[in-house]
Amino acid sequence: MKWAVALAIGTALLGAPAMQKTIQRPSVPIRDIDGVKREPLRVERGHAEALFFVTEDCPVSNYYSHEIRRICEDYAHRGLGCSLVYVDPATTDEKARKHAAEYGHGDYPKMVDREHVLIDATGAAITPTAVVIRSDETIAYRGRIDNYFAAIGKSRRVVTEHDLRDALEAVFAGKAVAKAETPVVGCYIDDLRRGSAGR
Repeated sequence: MKWAVALAIGTALLGAPAMQKTIQRPSVPIRDIDGVKREPLRVERGHAEALFFVTEDCPVSNYYSHEIRRICEDYAHRGLGCSLVYVDPATTDEKARKHAAEYGHGDYPKMVDREHVLIDATGAAITPTAVVIRSDETIAYRGRIDNYFAAIGKSRRVVTEHDLRDALEAVFAGKAVAKAETPVVGCYIDDLRRGSAGR
Protein backbone atom coordinates (compact mmCIF):
# COMPACT_ATOMS: atom_id res chain seq x y z
CA MET A 1 0.00 0.00 0.00
CA LYS A 2 1.26 3.46 -0.87
CA TRP A 3 0.89 6.01 1.88
CA ALA A 4 0.29 9.69 1.32
CA VAL A 5 2.66 11.75 3.41
CA ALA A 6 1.02 14.60 5.26
CA LEU A 7 1.50 17.22 7.93
CA ALA A 8 -1.35 17.21 10.40
CA ILE A 9 -2.01 20.79 11.44
CA GLY A 10 -4.91 19.76 13.64
CA THR A 11 -7.50 17.03 13.99
CA ALA A 12 -10.25 19.23 12.54
CA LEU A 13 -8.22 19.68 9.36
CA LEU A 14 -7.82 15.93 9.03
CA GLY A 15 -11.46 15.16 9.66
CA ALA A 16 -10.40 13.07 12.64
CA PRO A 17 -12.49 13.17 15.80
CA ALA A 18 -11.70 15.71 18.45
CA MET A 19 -9.72 14.46 21.42
CA GLN A 20 -11.96 12.03 23.23
CA LYS A 21 -11.65 11.56 26.96
CA THR A 22 -12.93 8.03 27.48
CA ILE A 23 -12.48 4.87 25.43
CA GLN A 24 -15.97 3.82 24.37
CA ARG A 25 -15.19 0.12 23.92
CA PRO A 26 -12.21 -0.75 26.14
CA SER A 27 -12.76 -4.51 25.93
CA VAL A 28 -11.88 -4.77 22.22
CA PRO A 29 -9.97 -8.05 21.75
CA ILE A 30 -7.32 -8.38 19.06
CA ARG A 31 -4.73 -11.06 18.39
CA ASP A 32 -1.10 -10.12 18.07
CA ILE A 33 1.20 -11.46 15.36
CA ASP A 34 1.99 -14.47 17.55
CA GLY A 35 -1.68 -15.39 17.93
CA VAL A 36 -1.99 -14.19 21.52
CA LYS A 37 -5.31 -12.54 22.39
CA ARG A 38 -4.77 -8.99 23.66
CA GLU A 39 -6.94 -6.20 25.03
CA PRO A 40 -4.61 -3.20 24.67
CA LEU A 41 -7.32 -0.71 25.61
CA ARG A 42 -7.72 -2.26 29.06
CA VAL A 43 -5.05 -1.09 31.46
CA GLU A 44 -4.23 -2.34 34.96
CA ARG A 45 -4.66 0.04 37.86
CA GLY A 46 -1.49 2.08 38.37
CA HIS A 47 -0.28 1.35 34.85
CA ALA A 48 -0.54 3.03 31.46
CA GLU A 49 -0.52 1.72 27.90
CA ALA A 50 1.13 3.38 24.90
CA LEU A 51 -0.11 2.41 21.44
CA PHE A 52 2.12 3.29 18.50
CA PHE A 53 0.35 3.32 15.13
CA VAL A 54 2.77 2.50 12.31
CA THR A 55 3.02 1.05 8.83
CA GLU A 56 5.82 -0.75 7.04
CA ASP A 57 6.48 1.91 4.40
CA CYS A 58 5.96 5.21 6.22
CA PRO A 59 9.44 6.76 6.44
CA VAL A 60 8.52 8.88 9.45
CA SER A 61 7.25 5.99 11.56
CA ASN A 62 10.27 3.95 10.49
CA TYR A 63 12.56 6.74 11.65
CA TYR A 64 11.04 6.57 15.14
CA SER A 65 11.41 2.81 15.61
CA HIS A 66 14.43 3.08 17.91
CA GLU A 67 12.95 5.91 19.96
CA ILE A 68 9.76 3.91 20.40
CA ARG A 69 11.83 1.03 21.76
CA ARG A 70 13.79 3.35 24.06
CA ILE A 71 10.65 4.92 25.47
CA CYS A 72 9.09 1.53 26.13
CA GLU A 73 12.25 0.34 27.86
CA ASP A 74 12.73 3.55 29.86
CA TYR A 75 9.20 3.53 31.31
CA ALA A 76 8.56 -0.20 31.66
CA HIS A 77 9.63 -0.22 35.33
CA ARG A 78 7.12 2.56 36.04
CA GLY A 79 4.23 0.55 34.68
CA LEU A 80 4.13 1.36 30.98
CA GLY A 81 2.94 -1.28 28.57
CA CYS A 82 3.50 -0.79 24.85
CA SER A 83 1.82 -2.11 21.73
CA LEU A 84 2.93 -1.62 18.14
CA VAL A 85 -0.13 -1.36 15.88
CA TYR A 86 0.23 -1.89 12.13
CA VAL A 87 -2.60 -0.04 10.38
CA ASP A 88 -2.49 -1.54 6.88
CA PRO A 89 -5.03 -4.41 6.71
CA ALA A 90 -2.96 -6.03 3.94
CA THR A 91 0.05 -6.47 6.23
CA THR A 92 0.55 -10.12 7.11
CA ASP A 93 1.74 -11.21 10.53
CA GLU A 94 4.97 -12.42 8.95
CA LYS A 95 5.58 -9.09 7.24
CA ALA A 96 4.95 -7.26 10.50
CA ARG A 97 7.33 -9.59 12.33
CA LYS A 98 10.04 -9.09 9.72
CA HIS A 99 9.59 -5.32 9.67
CA ALA A 100 9.72 -5.02 13.46
CA ALA A 101 12.93 -7.03 13.57
CA GLU A 102 14.57 -5.07 10.76
CA TYR A 103 13.81 -1.72 12.40
CA GLY A 104 14.91 -2.71 15.88
CA HIS A 105 11.62 -2.74 17.74
CA GLY A 106 11.53 -4.31 21.19
CA ASP A 107 9.70 -7.35 22.52
CA TYR A 108 6.42 -5.51 23.16
CA PRO A 109 3.28 -6.92 21.47
CA LYS A 110 2.78 -6.22 17.78
CA MET A 111 -0.59 -6.48 16.07
CA VAL A 112 -2.24 -5.71 12.74
CA ASP A 113 -5.42 -3.68 13.17
CA ARG A 114 -7.13 -5.16 10.11
CA GLU A 115 -10.60 -3.88 11.01
CA HIS A 116 -9.31 -0.58 12.46
CA VAL A 117 -10.97 -1.20 15.81
CA LEU A 118 -8.05 0.38 17.68
CA ILE A 119 -7.86 3.27 15.23
CA ASP A 120 -11.58 3.97 15.64
CA ALA A 121 -11.35 3.73 19.43
CA THR A 122 -8.41 6.11 19.75
CA GLY A 123 -8.93 8.52 16.86
CA ALA A 124 -5.48 7.95 15.36
CA ALA A 125 -5.36 9.39 11.82
CA ILE A 126 -1.64 9.59 10.94
CA THR A 127 1.34 7.31 11.47
CA PRO A 128 3.27 7.45 13.73
CA THR A 129 0.64 8.59 16.25
CA ALA A 130 1.24 7.66 19.88
CA VAL A 131 -1.77 7.21 22.16
CA VAL A 132 -1.41 6.89 25.94
CA ILE A 133 -4.28 5.28 27.85
CA ARG A 134 -4.72 5.49 31.61
CA SER A 135 -6.12 2.72 33.78
CA ASP A 136 -9.43 4.62 34.09
CA GLU A 137 -9.91 4.04 30.34
CA THR A 138 -9.26 7.66 29.40
CA ILE A 139 -6.89 8.88 26.72
CA ALA A 140 -4.18 10.91 28.42
CA TYR A 141 -2.30 11.82 25.26
CA ARG A 142 -2.57 11.52 21.48
CA GLY A 143 -0.03 12.90 19.05
CA ARG A 144 3.59 12.99 17.97
CA ILE A 145 6.53 11.40 19.74
CA ASP A 146 8.63 14.56 19.64
CA ASN A 147 9.17 17.59 17.40
CA TYR A 148 12.12 16.32 15.35
CA PHE A 149 10.09 16.76 12.16
CA ALA A 150 8.99 20.34 11.61
CA ALA A 151 7.36 19.36 8.30
CA ILE A 152 7.73 16.70 5.65
CA GLY A 153 11.36 16.76 4.51
CA LYS A 154 12.27 19.31 7.17
CA SER A 155 13.80 18.23 10.45
CA ARG A 156 15.37 20.04 13.38
CA ARG A 157 18.99 19.62 14.34
CA VAL A 158 17.98 19.25 17.97
CA VAL A 159 14.72 17.94 19.40
CA THR A 160 13.33 20.64 21.67
CA GLU A 161 9.98 19.13 22.66
CA HIS A 162 9.71 15.56 23.93
CA ASP A 163 5.92 15.47 23.90
CA LEU A 164 5.36 11.78 24.56
CA ARG A 165 7.94 11.55 27.32
CA ASP A 166 6.50 14.68 28.94
CA ALA A 167 3.04 13.14 28.79
CA LEU A 168 4.26 9.92 30.40
CA GLU A 169 6.01 11.86 33.17
CA ALA A 170 2.71 13.60 33.95
CA VAL A 171 0.72 10.36 33.84
CA PHE A 172 3.01 8.54 36.24
CA ALA A 173 3.09 11.56 38.54
CA GLY A 174 -0.70 11.50 38.67
CA LYS A 175 -0.98 14.88 36.95
CA ALA A 176 -2.90 16.18 33.96
CA VAL A 177 -0.94 16.21 30.70
CA ALA A 178 -0.17 19.82 29.76
CA LYS A 179 -0.43 19.14 26.03
CA ALA A 180 -2.88 16.28 25.68
CA GLU A 181 -2.89 16.44 21.89
CA THR A 182 -0.19 17.45 19.42
CA PRO A 183 0.05 17.53 15.59
CA VAL A 184 1.70 14.60 13.85
CA VAL A 185 3.95 14.67 10.80
CA GLY A 186 3.66 11.42 8.91
CA CYS A 187 1.43 9.30 6.68
CA TYR A 188 -2.36 9.30 6.51
CA ILE A 189 -4.20 6.20 7.69
CA ASP A 190 -6.80 5.03 5.17
CA ASP A 191 -10.39 5.19 6.41
CA LEU A 192 -11.82 1.73 5.71
CA ARG A 193 -15.35 3.13 5.72
CA ARG A 194 -14.59 5.59 2.92
CA GLY A 195 -12.16 3.48 0.94
CA SER A 196 -8.49 4.16 0.38
CA ALA A 197 -8.47 7.92 0.79
CA GLY A 198 -4.85 7.97 1.89
CA ARG A 199 -3.36 6.22 -1.11
